Amino acid sequence: MRTLIVDDDDVCRTSLRIALEPYGPIVEVVTGREAVESVRDALLADQRFDLVTLDIMMPDMDGQTALMAIRNLELVKGIAPGKGARVLMTTALNSGRSVLDAFREQCDGYLIKPLELEKLYLELSRLGLITL
Repeated sequence: MRTLIVDDDDVCRTSLRIALEPYGPIVEVVTGREAVESVRDALLADQRFDLVTLDIMMPDMDGQTALMAIRNLELVKGIAPGKGARVLMTTALNSGRSVLDAFREQCDGYLIKPLELEKLYLELSRLGLITL
């Protein structure tokens, strides 16, 4: 599983990297803009990400905006909706509006921080990315 971790918090990125590195290669970035660039570069190199963990609240470009841009890049590349990278939104916001906005922009799951590894692994299993 090729993973892109997007979070401006060092502790969150490190926790996710430790949890996910047994499953395959990982790229870490700090901003939404870097996330979009990483996905674009991966698509151009024909090395798509299987999973993107995307923080919602980040400087420069928030996660919702980055998600829209990522899905647009996939469409341009000819990847049909639902066939691109699996995107798990991660946030400290526990707001119904944030959840609805994320799903409207085609995220695949939503995890509240602090992340619980059991919930992360259950989501990855539900998405068919790992086997428990």
